[in-house]
Amino acid sequence: MKIGDIEVLPIRDGVGVEAAADILSRPGVDDPWACHHEHLEADGSLRLPFGGFCVRTGDRTVLVDAGMGPYDDGKYTGGDMLSSLAAEGIAPADVTDVVFTHLHADHIGWATRDGVAVFPEATYRVHQADWEHFVTGEKAPPGTVGKLSPLGNRLELFDADFTVAPGLDARHVPGHTPGSTVYVLSSGGRRALLLGDVVHSVVQFSERDWEVVWDVDPAAASAVRNRIADESADTDDLLVGAHFPDMRFGRIIAADGNRRFVAV
Repeated sequence: MKIGDIEVLPIRDGVGVEAAADILSRPGVDDPWACHHEHLEADGSLRLPFGGFCVRTGDRTVLVDAGMGPYDDGKYTGGDMLSSLAAEGIAPADVTDVVFTHLHADHIGWATRDGVAVFPEATYRVHQADWEHFVTGEKAPPGTVGKLSPLGNRLELFDADFTVAPGLDARHVPGHTPGSTVYVLSSGGRRALLLGDVVHSVVQFSERDWEVVWDVDPAAASAVRNRIADESADTDDLLVGAHFPDMRFGRIIAADGNRRFVAV
């Protein structure tokens, strides 16, 4: 897809399967998915693609999120990111920057492998609040620490919104995690937002009060999600979440106080 002069490509790594009602629902409602069965598999499960997005802008090749990595526990499966990049003619050494929307395991899997950076020429960037929460904090998951610590001086932390590359800006939106970051593409009068896990399912655009079990701060996450959706409604802005079906972009349409997501 082109956003003005910027090219953005979905880079698939794998897929996870969850019981939808166990991870995403309206508090206090017994069957929250009753009106949204079209988004589910026949058994009531929700398929969650894993991967990232490759942004080509100017002389930069930026990977936004690094997928699940080589992993298969029967529920979550990853491992296809490097072959997906190769299919687009992109080798690991071609990637100039790796930026993270946040540091959950399914977004950092290809950051390193066997203690070595997978993208040898890249600078890696993440918000300082997530680094402190997931890597240096007292309750940091050991797997995350082991995965990211080898980055060493390839890592740069940021604590304010900034421009990553021409037409690609980082915008801090805490809630899902302390350092959650949305990446905004803008060129030629067009705009697109890479939402990470601000939104897990397109249903959350129409259901304002649904919560996902992985939000560190559910109230803040809901506020961020609804603010972005309301700002984008009935505009030409394109949006995509990390786990949207087929990792497809779409627009938000609003009518009579309701919102819905329409894939493009």
